[in-house]
Amino acid sequence: MDHHLQGTPAARREGRPTVSLIISTYNRPRALDRVLASVARQQEMPLQVLVADDGSGPETVQVVARWREHLGERLLHCWQPDEGFRLSAARNRAIREARGDLLVFVDGDCLLRPDFVAAHQRLAEPGFATAGNRVLLSERLTAQVEAGDCNPLDWNPWQWLQAWRRGDINNVLGLLRLPGRWWRHPKGRPWRLFKGCNMALWRDDIIRMNGFEEKIAGWGFEDTDLVLRWFNLGGRLKNGRFATTVLHLWHREAARDAAEENERRARLAGSRGATVAERGLAQLADDDRPAPPGGI
Repeated sequence: MDHHLQGTPAARREGRPTVSLIISTYNRPRALDRVLASVARQQEMPLQVLVADDGSGPETVQVVARWREHLGERLLHCWQPDEGFRLSAARNRAIREARGDLLVFVDGDCLLRPDFVAAHQRLAEPGFATAGNRVLLSERLTAQVEAGDCNPLDWNPWQWLQAWRRGDINNVLGLLRLPGRWWRHPKGRPWRLFKGCNMALWRDDIIRMNGFEEKIAGWGFEDTDLVLRWFNLGGRLKNGRFATTVLHLWHREAARDAAEENERRARLAGSRGATVAERGLAQLADDDRPAPPGGI
C-alpha cells in the first residue's frame, strides 16, 4: 500500500463510519422523488443527503423542499446554474458541504434498497474505494415507478423473476446478496468496475485528490479519471456487487459529443501518474454557493 494512504479517522474508530450520501441530478424531478423516498426507508440513515444539482428548474426545488419535511436538516440542495453538462462541478459542490466520514455517490435515478447505506458502511475499509453495481429497469417499468403505480423495492423474488422474463430488468443475478471476502478485493487496476452511479470513497481521500476533475465536462469518464487518480495514489477497489445493488431507472442516452476527449483526458491523467485534479475542490470560491430557483 502506498505511503500516501494513511486511512481515515473513521476507519481507526470503533463502529461504522458516518455517511454523506451524494445524489446527482438534472431536471428529473419524478425520478429524484422516488430516489429520496428510497433514502427515507434506509435501515441506517446517512448523516447527510446532498443533492448535487447541475442546474435543475423549480420542479426539482419543490421535490427537495417536500422531502426536507421528512428528512429534516440532513437534506441539503447543492445547486449550480445550468451551463451545460457539469457533473464533476456539481459533485464537488456537494463534497464541499459533506461532513460524513464516507462519501457514497449515486445518480438521481437510482433507487436504493433499504440496506444500501448499511452495506456501504460494512464494506468501507481504509485504503479502498467501493465499486457498487446496478440493475437496469426498462422504459415501461420506469414509467410505472415514476407514476407511483409500483415500487420494485417491495417485490419478492418471484416478482423479480417475472420482471426479468418480461424484459423489465436486464438481469436478476445482480439482485442477490452474497457473502464474500477474497473476491471483494480484485487485483490490479480494474477501473471498469467503478461506476459513478454507485461508488464510495473516504472523504479525507477524495479531498486529498482535490475531488472530481472539472476540466472533464460533458458526458462520461469523470468517474474513470477519479479512479485512475485513486490508483495512482496507491488506493485499491473493493467489489460491492451482491451487497450494494441499485435499481437504475431507464433514461435516454445523453449526448456523447465530449466522450472521446473526456476519455483521452482521463487516460492521460492515469498514465502520467496524476493524483490531484487540476481544477477541483480547491478552486471553488468559498462564497460561490448560488441558491436554486425559488429556493432558500
